[in-house]
Order: sequence, then C-alpha cells, then structure tokens
Amino acid sequence: MSQAENEDRQSEEQRQQAESDSSAAGASARGFAAMDNEKQRQIASKGGAAVSRNREYMAAIGKKGGERVSQNREHMAAIGKKGGERVSQNREHMASIGRKGGEAVSQDREHMSRIGRKGGES
Repeated sequence: MSQAENEDRQSEEQRQQAESDSSAAGASARGFAAMDNEKQRQIASKGGAAVSRNREYMAAIGKKGGERVSQNREHMAAIGKKGGERVSQNREHMASIGRKGGEAVSQDREHMSRIGRKGGES
C-alpha cells in the first residue's frame, strides 16, 4: 500500500470516528463539519481570496482596524516617536522640510513684519 493510500485510509477512519462520536452525542456531522481539516482549509482560503478582491470591503476593514488601534494613545505616541527619530536622522530631508516651512512663512508679510518689529525692539 502506498503512503498516499495509507493516508487516505487513515483520513477515512478519522472521518468515520468523528461521525460515530457526533452521532453518539445525538448529532451527525454533515457538510463542512464532516470534512477533514485540510479540505476545510482549502475551501476557506477560496473564500478569503474572493473577499480580498473586494477593495471597498477590505478598505472598510482596514479603516475599522486603524480607528481601533489609534484609540491607544501610548501605542500611537510610540509609533510617532520611532518615526520621528528615523526621519530626523536624514539631514537632507530635514533641511528640505525647513526650507519649505521657511518659504511658506516668509510669504506671510504680516507675520514677517511682526518678527521684524520684535527684532528691532530688542
């Protein structure tokens, strides 16, 4: 007897044992419940693959999870701190941010005149 035939026979014996166990309890295993674990996994993975093609549904799930995680302020602070430390090590990136901020602020003439007055007062 080949290994595959032996595994099939063992699987069949396990199924029969499961049926006799459930029928002793008053219910017989049918359909999905009667299938072996590997067959159940195969079927379930097909369902997961089909659901994951629905981008709107997956986006809604992701949003829900993100909202849940973001309620944990300590966790979010730790993530932000880690990201800030990582970004601040890139001097070129930080200089770029500073230039953009300086350019934006310097276009606000009223703000710049206030800064100039304060500087002139000291």
